[in-house]
Amino acid sequence: MKIQPLMTQSLAKQISEQLREAILSGELKADDRLPTEDELAARYQVSRPTIREALKRLAAQNLIRSRRGPTGGTFVNRPSLEDASESLTASATLLASMDQFSLTEIADARHELEKTCVRLAAQNPDKSVLKLLQQELDQQQSEALTDEEFCASDVRFHRALVDACQNAMLQFLMYAVIEAMQPVTNMVVVRFRDRLDVVGTHQRLYQAIEQSDAEGAEAALDELMVYLKARFQAAQDWKAGQS
Repeated sequence: MKIQPLMTQSLAKQISEQLREAILSGELKADDRLPTEDELAARYQVSRPTIREALKRLAAQNLIRSRRGPTGGTFVNRPSLEDASESLTASATLLASMDQFSLTEIADARHELEKTCVRLAAQNPDKSVLKLLQQELDQQQSEALTDEEFCASDVRFHRALVDACQNAMLQFLMYAVIEAMQPVTNMVVVRFRDRLDVVGTHQRLYQAIEQSDAEGAEAALDELMVYLKARFQAAQDWKAGQS
């Protein structure tokens, strides 16, 4: 591994960035063992505490892991799709809390991406996913369900729709939208939407996918998103009137 000259800024930051670049470029591969702290300190001509700080930065990014024992050491991590999705979701949640995305932007992105998902799901319906969708539909029709419980079921329903597309890349991208953005938008529109309207479009989505009707699935999602976008606008108008 090539060692780049260090500058006057944070040495730990520079070292972590060099190691990160080596990992992302493939120079250091998944499960490769990194040199020991002493070896890295000697190569970079810095103290062990500086190396420890650099490694902590990489661990915080889930790029490396440590293992104790005779065969232990520090290794390049092999993150799972779920781990990467959780990291993306956490970042998306943070950005949403800081108002980096408008409701319109969230709704438009969700509409376009999820439309692709439901089309693919209808082309090859998965019986196990259909069962999950039906379970959530049964729950959503219960009048005893609280708003929080209904919103949670709504998220699970759309997560299952995304899983049904059987495309890992779309699943990865959509997890941030479903897990991070949908709860945010649900909180905004909860008092402006009618559950029966939402459940009705969910039922049509389910039926279209079950019948391998890709056009019908897209039309049902279009209907849902047009309805929700109108509810977002109603919520924003109400908020503006309160100020």
